[in-house]
Amino acid sequence: MPRSTTAHRWTPLVICPHRDIARNLLDIWPQVQDGESPVEVQAYPSRAAARDMAAGCSADLCFLDASTDRDVALALIREMRELGIPVVALHTSNDPGLVLSCMHSGAAEFLYPPFQSEPLKAALDRLNKRAKSALAPRSGGEVYCFMPGKSGSGNTTLACNVAYELHNFSRQKVLLADLDPLTGTIAFLLKLGSNYTFMHALANSSRLDDALWSGMVTPCRGVDVLLSPDMPVELVYESEDLAAMVQYWRQAYDYVVLDVPGSQCPWGLELARLADQLILVTTNELPAIHATQNTLAYLNHKNFSRSRIRLAVNRYNIDVGLDEQAVAAALDLKIFQLLPSDFEAVQKSLMEGKPVPASTKVGRSITELAENLTGRKRAPKRHSLFGGLFSIFETL
Repeated sequence: MPRSTTAHRWTPLVICPHRDIARNLLDIWPQVQDGESPVEVQAYPSRAAARDMAAGCSADLCFLDASTDRDVALALIREMRELGIPVVALHTSNDPGLVLSCMHSGAAEFLYPPFQSEPLKAALDRLNKRAKSALAPRSGGEVYCFMPGKSGSGNTTLACNVAYELHNFSRQKVLLADLDPLTGTIAFLLKLGSNYTFMHALANSSRLDDALWSGMVTPCRGVDVLLSPDMPVELVYESEDLAAMVQYWRQAYDYVVLDVPGSQCPWGLELARLADQLILVTTNELPAIHATQNTLAYLNHKNFSRSRIRLAVNRYNIDVGLDEQAVAAALDLKIFQLLPSDFEAVQKSLMEGKPVPASTKVGRSITELAENLTGRKRAPKRHSLFGGLFSIFETL
């Protein structure tokens, strides 16, 4: 029988209390890959023990019995996913409800007996292709991910302003994407509506082209805007689909600005990993600094490189919080950009229904942030009508 076409040799960890499933899988494995048999665990370990087992055998794949104890299995799937180890969930039958739960927890493939070599080879080949795609060098436009260190820090407003400023001073193609599945507000801030959201883009990531894509975005003052759903949604997605969607954006735009939920959401963390720079937005108030400390600790726990984090301190007001030296010391992170509190300018714009002008303190700091991210300077004597756009519904 022919071997798998993939050149990768897997080192599987098999966690399978269901003995019939385990025997079926281990019997078929030699037809898929020569060499040592997978490491087998006959009872569900704790999450910490599973982490140690995976490290001990250098596992790069996990077959996991999802049917014997669903709740324990789903927790272990999430643990493996956090370790970057793809999971093939094993079921006793084709149970759509269980498949959906496993997908939501992060399983990459699904098999149920009787196992056969060809479907197993095909699943492994798909996993191998996804791994190669994730490691492929990034090319195309720059991707900036805006993430709140604490909710209410003005992350969305800042993302909107920076996106429009990038277009205004560079005159290049810019995408602004609202990727918050629960509380996305860009449609509200910009008074936009569309029948399409990022969910449609994600579902069609493998076949996105210019014709299809043009119907999904809403142009607004020179920037293409991709909206979030009107109602909260529960995401079920494959990591490779997300990567393919972001890569398409890189090829289609010079700059891509992502507004994402906090790092504790796996979706937000995956998006941050796909970006070139993560702009972590906080304020200098003590509760925000405390929350941002926790966010940074979580990012560190997930092995996110600090070298890619750019700290933006929004609504900076020395009278109500820490000074910039204290903020940098508390977070053990250099401040990338201070954005001053400018209540009067924002309120004036709100009353007049106009964007915050680039000539204001806030507008100037937004220009500086865009310049510092791109390494490009605004051309002298150019004045943007939309310099600090659309802080009019949310104070900076």
